[in-house]
Amino acid sequence: MYRLVVCTAVAFAAASFPAIARDITEIRFGTDPGNAPFEFKTKDGKLAGFDIELGDAICAHLKAKCTWVENDFDGMIPALKAKKFDAINASMSITEKRLKEIDFSNRVTLSPPRMIAKAGANLLPTAESLKGKRIGVQQGTTHETFAKEKLARNGVDVVSYAKNDQIYADLQAGRLDAGLMDAVEATEGFLKKPAGKGFAYAGPVLKDEKIFGTGTGFGVRKGDAELKEALNKALADLKANGTYKKIMTKYFDTDVSGD
Repeated sequence: MYRLVVCTAVAFAAASFPAIARDITEIRFGTDPGNAPFEFKTKDGKLAGFDIELGDAICAHLKAKCTWVENDFDGMIPALKAKKFDAINASMSITEKRLKEIDFSNRVTLSPPRMIAKAGANLLPTAESLKGKRIGVQQGTTHETFAKEKLARNGVDVVSYAKNDQIYADLQAGRLDAGLMDAVEATEGFLKKPAGKGFAYAGPVLKDEKIFGTGTGFGVRKGDAELKEALNKALADLKANGTYKKIMTKYFDTDVSGD
């Protein structure tokens, strides 16, 4: 959804050193609502959340039209490669494994992974503590990768869901013993709400950079350097002029920028 504009001063300059710049008139962002406060839908069905507002602000800064395409998280990378949209804006962690398939912008947010369970359950995010228990994770996430590699192989029943909202529902219903997701998602999307009463963090922050990555970023197709550069420049500008912080404080009590 981009138009290439060839800028030439004179014919000789054009022949010798053509200056080509991308005029970004529209950005199609792929997102997956259901992971509040990053991406979710309001009661009237409109997309909302930190990532949505930040994406809209980036488009406005670039004077480009923002188009939002909903897609299941576990199918984001194949959909991006198939050109169903131009960039992934869905709190996707930047990991070594994903960098083999797509490129990423500079870091957008940083939120450590945490496990949640019934308060007083005395559970830890280890195979020993969770053996024989059921833990919920979102499909296609680094949390699912961790759970399958570190827990499922050691007697833990790992259940994958399309969205975190479904994990919260099954925690309430007693169908799960624990859930694993970003700390900010767990806090703002569940623990602070009436539905999260009686639940709490279980165990410490999980640290495994190889699996969990170095924060989230906008995913773009390999070789799409101009869009990546434009997103990076816009993100830096929005941080510098205070727009990023304004949006961030609307959804979070803590600094999630990772700066």
